[in-house]
Amino acid sequence: MQGGGGDDDEAGVLVAGDQQQPMMEIGWPTDVRHVAHVTFDQFHGFRGVPEELQLEVEGRAPSASKTVFGVSTESMQCSYDGRGNSVPTILLHLQRRLYDQGGLEAEGIFRITAEGGQERYARDQLNSSGVVPDGVDVHCLAGLIKAWFRELPGGLLDSLPADEVLRCQTEDDCARLCAARLPSPKAALLDWAVNLMADVAREEKANKMGTRNVAMVFAPNMTQALDPLTALKHAVQVMNFLNMLIERALKQEQPSATD
Repeated sequence: MQGGGGDDDEAGVLVAGDQQQPMMEIGWPTDVRHVAHVTFDQFHGFRGVPEELQLEVEGRAPSASKTVFGVSTESMQCSYDGRGNSVPTILLHLQRRLYDQGGLEAEGIFRITAEGGQERYARDQLNSSGVVPDGVDVHCLAGLIKAWFRELPGGLLDSLPADEVLRCQTEDDCARLCAARLPSPKAALLDWAVNLMADVAREEKANKMGTRNVAMVFAPNMTQALDPLTALKHAVQVMNFLNMLIERALKQEQPSATD
C-alpha cells in the first residue's frame, strides 16, 4: 500500500501481498471510428453485419434445442407469419412446402397417413439440420405438422378448462375464451393453426376435407389427456371448438355485402 509521502512516480504501482503489479493504463476513447451498427433478434439473427464478416457470423438465430419436436416454443427459432403471429420457423417451412406442392388440393390431406419410413427420415433431417428434405410428399408434410402439435409440451389447448370449452356455443364464445385463457405464445400458435385449417377447408371440393373433417383430424393433437377415455371425451369437445373457430376464420375472410 502506498504511503502518503511517496513520490508521484510511484503512483503506477500497486502492492498485493509481497508482489508489485503495474497498474493497467487506460487511454482516452478518442481514437475510435464507427464501422457498422449491428443488431440481433431471435427471429432474424444478426442484422447489419459488414459484408467482409458475414461468412463468420450466422445470419439466423440458432435454436436453443437440438430437436424441433417435443420442445416448447421458447426453445425454438421463431418467425412471424403473414398475420403477425410468432410461430416456430419450422412450421412455416412445412406450411410453405405443403402449399407449394399442392397439398391443399390433395384428397384426404391431414387424414391420410404417410409411409412410416419417409416420415422418420424427414424427422431426422429436421432434427439434425432444421431443413425440410426434398422428395417428401404432401401427406408426410401434413403428418409432421400434426406430430409437432401432438408432441408440444403441455398441449396447445390444455390451458382451456374442459368445462368452459364445453359451454362454448357460438364462434364468438370460442374466440373470447381463447383471448381470456390462452397465453400469448399459444394464442399465436392457435391462430396460425386455425387459419391453416381454414385454408384446407376452403378447398373442400378438391380435398374432401370440410371444416368438421379438418377439426376431427386435428383435435386429438391439440391436447394431452392422461387416459384414453378422457382423451376421447375431450377430443370430441375440442373438435366442436375447433370447428367453430375454423368457420369463424372462413367468414372473416369473406367480403362483406357492402364491398
